[in-house]
Amino acid sequence: MNLFTETNLSPDILKAIGELGYESPTEIQKQTIPFISSDIRDLIALAQTGTGKTAAFSLPILDMIDDSSRKIQFLVLCPTRELCLQIAKDIKNYSKYLPNIKSVAVYGGSSINDQIRALREKPQVIIGTPGRVIDLINRKSLDFSNIHWLVLDEADEMLSMGFKDDLETIISETPDTKQTLLFSATMSKEVERISKNYLTNPHRISVGSINEVKKNIKHEYYVVGYRQKKEALKRLIDYNPNQYSIIFCRTRMETQEVADFLMQNGYAADALHGDLSQAQRDTVMKKFRMRNIDVLVATDVAARGLDVDSLTHVIHYSLPDDPEVFVHRSGRTGRAGRDGISIALIKPEEGRKLKQIKSQSKIEIFEKKIPTGKDIIKAQVGGVFEKLFSEHENYFEFDESLIPDLSNFTKEELVGKLLQFQLRDLALYYENRNDLAEQKFSKGEVERDRGNRRERTRDRDRDRDRGRERKIRRKNEDMVRFFFNLGKRDDLKKVDVLDIINQSTKKPGKKADIGDIEILEKFTFFEVEKSFKNEVLSNINNKKFKGRDMRLEVAN
Repeated sequence: MNLFTETNLSPDILKAIGELGYESPTEIQKQTIPFISSDIRDLIALAQTGTGKTAAFSLPILDMIDDSSRKIQFLVLCPTRELCLQIAKDIKNYSKYLPNIKSVAVYGGSSINDQIRALREKPQVIIGTPGRVIDLINRKSLDFSNIHWLVLDEADEMLSMGFKDDLETIISETPDTKQTLLFSATMSKEVERISKNYLTNPHRISVGSINEVKKNIKHEYYVVGYRQKKEALKRLIDYNPNQYSIIFCRTRMETQEVADFLMQNGYAADALHGDLSQAQRDTVMKKFRMRNIDVLVATDVAARGLDVDSLTHVIHYSLPDDPEVFVHRSGRTGRAGRDGISIALIKPEEGRKLKQIKSQSKIEIFEKKIPTGKDIIKAQVGGVFEKLFSEHENYFEFDESLIPDLSNFTKEELVGKLLQFQLRDLALYYENRNDLAEQKFSKGEVERDRGNRRERTRDRDRDRDRGRERKIRRKNEDMVRFFFNLGKRDDLKKVDVLDIINQSTKKPGKKADIGDIEILEKFTFFEVEKSFKNEVLSNINNKKFKGRDMRLEVAN
């Protein structure tokens, strides 16, 4: 029985989703579809990725679109190209038997001229990323004066990526009479603020909230010092053979460092972060979906739009600040009825943060000891047999006459020799290494760990600065002081500011002198040689740093 019939969707929609295998609505669909179909109020819906949000908002709207009109009636905004394409694909499938409804996806990293040509077909549905939508508005290729429905999907991510001003600009191009539907995994302060400013008396739906944690995910954490973190990660990957996992890091730099470490140690791994070009991102995601790599190291933002049902593990290399992000990350495993494992690596001083995550999420997270070399070899032997016995097909026609005479060996001796051969290198690696399982952390060691990291950061910045072989300071009268809208909370470092300035002041045969750089919590001041003032202003404004818009002005 197809329970979607109870939602009063049209036969054409029901036929399309029936062919896609949709039988019973998810919780978000049960609550959202009837509301959108019968109510004109705005909506705030809190739901995690993977709960069926796209169908929840698009099915009832596709049913109500006037397909005789060639005006844009339905706009979906989302944070990433990948999510944009996924939503566009879903909407195309849902409207399979609605031939007069056209939809177009618009996003960065692809030809804007091709997208402009597609818009000349007069679609009623637009799915887009904020930056490209702004570009097309400026080119007079998009007109939202007649839209009836505006969906802000993954609103928390769009705001965390610095799209706040873009969203406000786009919303200002839409009529006050539209219905705005805001979907978000978390209800951050920014999401709350934008909902107050742009939604009118919204109805609220909350599904898969932070307290509704999947029961089929086992949560573990391991305490490890900063210096041993990568080695501990290697051990945990080796201890969990045959895994297909995402490792979450906080920053682009950390993501690349961890991926490089794993690749150098022979793992089929790669990195996914905001500094990659779109072609590089597409390549990495394709390799991961095809399982040409089985370990993906990613930032939270970059992993949005990557929908994979068969992940066995999620590893939190760095804990997020928001407990809801922890739940959201962990929920990427344990899908489609499978069991999953969520592993957190925490530094000694992060006990309070972990306690906050446990308290707010109501998750039981069990402390485990980092596996010893013997534990790892034992797990690897189990992994060999697990893989052997789970794959029943014959890979190729095999001539058994090629097997030499093995009559001098018992079955056990033969299996032992094959395992020795298979696991020899790994066993030798761990043979003479100190185990990390019995680490003890005194209060002094915790403080030293903090201090060492601060010192390493200072040393790294100092070395990078020296390597530039240039003067950093000049007299104040030769410099112009700028106000820059990013700061410590945006993970901005001195070396980043130097790189940004260098990229903006490239003149043949001459380099700009740089003065004081003062990075504060929410913004930054820096000084640059006066003759480079115009280059700095024109080349930095409206560019991106880690997904956030950069804005600059001369400081008073």
